[in-house]
Amino acid sequence: MTRSWRRVGLVAVVCLSFGMSGTAGVQHQREPLNQVEIDALRDAAQEPAPRIKLFIQFARARLVSVEEVRADPKVTDKGLKTHDKLQEFLDIYDELNDNLDTFVERKADLRKPLKEVIEADNEFQAKLRALKESADAGKAETAQYQFLLDNAVDAVDGGVQDHRQLLAEEELAHQKKK
Repeated sequence: MTRSWRRVGLVAVVCLSFGMSGTAGVQHQREPLNQVEIDALRDAAQEPAPRIKLFIQFARARLVSVEEVRADPKVTDKGLKTHDKLQEFLDIYDELNDNLDTFVERKADLRKPLKEVIEADNEFQAKLRALKESADAGKAETAQYQFLLDNAVDAVDGGVQDHRQLLAEEELAHQKKK
């Protein structure tokens, strides 16, 4: 075997061990929102309450779809589909937080939307923890989404703390204005 063929073989082994296909690291970023959801967000672009409510709705829908995938006996490759839905949930949850940051910078009144976010955070935590408890650690299917599930749990746990702190700051700021 020549050096160049050994190198190609080594690259193939490295790519396979990191789960990459022949495109060697090229990843396709998929939009987690469909066109109807994007249009709804565009319509609510300037108002924090409706926009944040939409992100909560979309994140909730992704967690419901995770539950549906796992419960449907007809679904093949449940691990990969669960992974994809969890990734969409995380992308939407991150976007929710980015929007909150934007509205904080604009000095918008976020007290009401934050209460809804905190309520949703509690729901998300419960669903993610239930998924984590029901996941069979030994199954190959679970290995496909375990890391992402851990990240989702961590993101929501951190979000709960951040959102509660932000609500406390918002309440304090609006009390001072009175």
